[in-house]
Order: sequence, then C-alpha cells, then structure tokens
Amino acid sequence: MNKKISLVTCGLLLSTSMAFGADSIDEAFKTGSVSGDITLYGSTADNKDGNPDSDFAAATTGLAYETASFKGLKAKAGFRAGHVFGNSAPLGAKAVMTEANVSYATDAFSLTVGRQAIDLEWLGDYNEAVVAGITAIPNTSIVVGYVNQQAVADEDEIEEFAEVTEDGVYVVDVKYTGLKNVELNPYFYSAPDAVNFYGLKASFSTDMFGLVAQYAASDVDTVYGTANSISDGSIGHVEASTSIAGISAALGYIKTDKTGGTGGIDSYGDNISPFDKGENTYSADAKTVYGSLGYSIAGVDLGLLYGETDYAVNGEEKELNLMSSYNITDSLGLSLLYVKYDEEASPGNDSDYATATLAYSF
Repeated sequence: MNKKISLVTCGLLLSTSMAFGADSIDEAFKTGSVSGDITLYGSTADNKDGNPDSDFAAATTGLAYETASFKGLKAKAGFRAGHVFGNSAPLGAKAVMTEANVSYATDAFSLTVGRQAIDLEWLGDYNEAVVAGITAIPNTSIVVGYVNQQAVADEDEIEEFAEVTEDGVYVVDVKYTGLKNVELNPYFYSAPDAVNFYGLKASFSTDMFGLVAQYAASDVDTVYGTANSISDGSIGHVEASTSIAGISAALGYIKTDKTGGTGGIDSYGDNISPFDKGENTYSADAKTVYGSLGYSIAGVDLGLLYGETDYAVNGEEKELNLMSSYNITDSLGLSLLYVKYDEEASPGNDSDYATATLAYSF
C-alpha cells in the first residue's frame, strides 16, 4: 500500500517540475513537500498437508520529504519502518532508507542519482541507481540506467539494500507512442558476467478494448548459469481486455522456455504474473492461462482472478484471487484479499489465506 513514485512514471521524464518556483536553495527546502503513510497489515493462512497454520500482523510507516525545484534541481529522502505484533514472523529489517537522491530535470532530459523507486517491466522496488530520461525525440521516451543495489519495503516485508550482481545491472528502456492507440516498448538489460536479456512489449488500447503482446529472451553467462543452475530462457505473454457497462474483463496466456524457464529475466522485478502467489508462473515449460473480472459498486472495487499453470513434468497449479477495496475517506483506504492455491506436484504448498490492509496516506 505504500506509494512508490518512480521517475519513470511520475513525471521527471516529462519534467513537470520545470516551473522553477524556488528563487533560492533555502526557499527550495522551506517549500518542499512531505508525503507518507501509516499502514496496518494482517494475514491468516490455512496451510494444507499437515503444515501448521500461520498468522501475521504488522504496522509500518513510510515518510518522505522532497524539496521544491531550484533551477531544475531537487533532493528527496524517505524511509520505511515497521513493527510486528505477537508471534508474527519478522519483516526482515526493522527500517530501511528507501530514497536518498538528487535529481535534475529540463524539458527534454532528467537525471536522478541515488536511492529511488523504479517501475519498469523487469526492474522494480527501490534501487540504488543512476537513471537518465530523455524525451527530446517526439513521441518517444528513453530511460537509461545503472543499478547496483535493491531493497524491498512493503507493508509485509522490509529488506535492506543488497547487491543485485557483482557488477550491477544496466538497462535501456524505450517507449514510442507515435502510432494511434499503440505503444511500443523495446528494452535491453545487461548484468555483466551474469545475464543479458532483451524484449519487446506492444500495447493497443481503445476506450473499450485493450491488447498486450510481449516476448523476451535471455542469454545467460556460462559460468553464472553453471553456478546457479540457470540456462538461457524466454517468456511470451498475450492479454486481451475489455470494459463494458462498468465491468472489466481480461483473458491472458503466459509461456516460458521449455528447459530454461525465464532464464533469469525476472531476477530484478517483474510485471507479467497477475497472481498474488503464482509460484510456478516463471518455471521451466510453464504454460499459464488466466482470466479476471472487475466491478465497482457503491464505492467498493471488486476483483476476481483465476488461473491454471502447467509446468515441468506434469506439474500443475491452480490459483484463485478474490479482491476488494474501499476508500473510507480520501486518505484512508481498506483492501481485502483471499487466495486459494493448489499445487498438484507439492500438496504441502497448498494453502488458503486472507489478508487485510488499512492504510492512511498523506
């Protein structure tokens, strides 16, 4: 529930902060903005095959401060801290400084250096990184970045920054919107001496219909693959969606390489798998079919997702997600989730669990 605002999605690339409102550095600090949240999270799980049931409850808070813009320059710092109740499993770390960066933006260029939230197709969470955005080419945005550490900071997990690979990860991500109703998104990632992968995502959308198609393939370094049991892999994804009379629906298919699975493509983040659990969506020879429905009534958003995955040697998993959310006030929201998960090859992993999240954001 904590809000991750990345430079890719929030406007550094578009440089909406180019209104140089602050006349001095002192004014930039005095007129900066504070944002954050206080979140309560709880879950209960009915585990199968003799495994003990488990409960978890935690409170976390996030707080961030960002200066106003002074001649295109900004600075931002933020953290997330948490506390677990009773005999709950630990969050991981008690607190982590999620953001600590300096950014510079013009009408056609942006640069952010330091800890920041990033949301790209295969790069997510909080990253210690250098990221540049270029919008000088019409209908085109280009993101070029380097990441050497990542951290997770959510309502149910907080992890310190840790090395992604010995030499980090380089990324080039391009979005082109010059065709009517179409977005083309080619990308390339390189982790030296570990894995390189590339792909293309194409999206078509109208008021009532949407279609997404994506394919990515990896080239795993021989030594890295041998040490980590990873081989070259690939993933393909197609999803069709529609919205009629307030009801949204989607149908999708995901396929991975027969022997290598994704081949390390999902190592640094992912946005394809729609499931809350989905343990084998990215496994070798995984073929996933899923469908979803969504509807809003009396201010309550309702969602249903069901999918089945066939993988490896006659393995199969089935997952049902039921979701609801309601904004009690403009700043206070409640969300509920129920998951039923069945794994044919490993009945010990079967479980039914439910979560509740209450978050106040400011």
